[in-house]
Amino acid sequence: MAIIVNLDVMLARRKMTLSELAERVDISIVNLSVLKTGKARAIRFSTLEAICEVLECQPADILEYKKEE
Repeated sequence: MAIIVNLDVMLARRKMTLSELAERVDISIVNLSVLKTGKARAIRFSTLEAICEVLECQPADILEYKKEE
């Protein structure tokens, strides 16, 4: 996939667990895990906004585009 999800990197930088993020964003840990592993097919802007607010980051810190070869 050309979109890379760097949620695990941001969690490590903020010294936060996935379960803590799930609780603070009010999203199930299963849905965050799907996003973190890059298996999600979509993300709502409201979810992305909530994650960015909690992690104090920009969407580009979480999502990255890499051209497929």
